[in-house]
Amino acid sequence: MAIPVIDFSKLDGEERAKTLNQIANGCEEWGFFQLVNHGIPEELLERVKRVCSECYKLEREESFKSSKPVKLLNDLLENKSGEKLENLDWEDVFLLHDNNEWPSNIPGFKETMAEYRSELKKLAEKVMALMDENLGLPEGYIKAAFNGGEGLEKAFFGTKVSHYPPCPHPELVNGLRAHTDAGGVILLFQDDQVGGLQILKDGQWIDVQPLHNSIVINTGDQIEVLSNGKYKSVWHRILATPNGNRRSIASFYNPSLEATIAPAAQLVDKANQEVEEGYPKFVFGDYMSVYAEQKFLPKEPRFQAVRAV
Repeated sequence: MAIPVIDFSKLDGEERAKTLNQIANGCEEWGFFQLVNHGIPEELLERVKRVCSECYKLEREESFKSSKPVKLLNDLLENKSGEKLENLDWEDVFLLHDNNEWPSNIPGFKETMAEYRSELKKLAEKVMALMDENLGLPEGYIKAAFNGGEGLEKAFFGTKVSHYPPCPHPELVNGLRAHTDAGGVILLFQDDQVGGLQILKDGQWIDVQPLHNSIVINTGDQIEVLSNGKYKSVWHRILATPNGNRRSIASFYNPSLEATIAPAAQLVDKANQEVEEGYPKFVFGDYMSVYAEQKFLPKEPRFQAVRAV
């Protein structure tokens, strides 16, 4: 079983309806799908791979060797307890967004990643517009909801640059613990050589196959709420591996912290609008406060907790 692979270029031709259906299926049945021919220049993607790999190799690899995950794994092996390290991830990670200082001094890193983020943000907005169309929502609905109103530009667009170095004992530690994503639309440029990403589908963990220069799309908790559960955020994880240094560049288009999120009125059955079990209406910043404490726990209690805020 493999997650759907969708040729994004076919939206512009005779196969538009078929491609829209494929995207709807990816959102409804999987929560994950891969886009090929997505319009991001190949040359840019190759530069992104190069600068991120150089950044890790020259600026971060040495410090990872003395990081908390490495120390705790070594302690575990010395104690020979046989237990697994459950509460941390075998991951080197930093965040890029418009208002933080980018940590790398690799030549071309800042220019390349700024260009990449600009392209990815445009792709995210295209994907959200297609979700609007498939859900029968007004044009621009999801984008406006995330930005706190039509014509505003307050949504948060972040990019997480991660590496999962080779682990000598992958059976004892997680690459990244299983979770659903808090935000809106996530766009992942994953390693096309080193696997490890899995999603939970019908009770079974399924590999997200590496595919050269594809962009993996997944839906976060806020899309689940806005769609009134028609689209689901999906559990996923990254396995630690003994060979290869997995590169993972995840960009996420999230609501602004002040944005109010609720199921779209068009998708709520009027007869059941007052049913307590439905998705709550909340301010995204409140949800993030709960998520920060409960990221690796089931999402349903998060919805209940934010209902009570």
